[in-house]
Amino acid sequence: MAQLKMNHLAIRSPDANATRDFFMKTLGLTVGPRPDFPFPGYWLYKESHNSYLNALIHIVEIDPNNPQGLIEYLGGKDIDTLHGTGAIDHVAFFATELENMLKHLNEIGVTYRERLVPTIKLHQVFLEDPNGITIELNYPAEERVALDEKMKTHAH
Repeated sequence: MAQLKMNHLAIRSPDANATRDFFMKTLGLTVGPRPDFPFPGYWLYKESHNSYLNALIHIVEIDPNNPQGLIEYLGGKDIDTLHGTGAIDHVAFFATELENMLKHLNEIGVTYRERLVPTIKLHQVFLEDPNGITIELNYPAEERVALDEKMKTHAH
């Protein structure tokens, strides 16, 4: 069986700029090169822009004045169905530097919730993008333990 690994997440958005801004501000992604598709959008990168393989999120912009290129390339979808994750519950990323991310989310006013999965030593942070898509950030549980210890030490 061939190996599989996640390539990218594509989000069809009626507000591509808000979606772009959310992922840039929240996860530190940057806009990079994108093929000349017959519809507008953005490719967001976490690392170097020198390889399309580093584009984690593809934002597909819906142009209500000229949707034909998008319809012909990816097919049409009713705009009313484009909120939330539909049958996909969430999209998850492995991450590090939990303390910095929590501080960052608080500073920019992004609401999140946390969960610990002790059996697999995973600390989860859940948030939603402007399209209602749930994003899960997975951190090593020891980062949460260390942060809790640090907070206890500073509380005394």
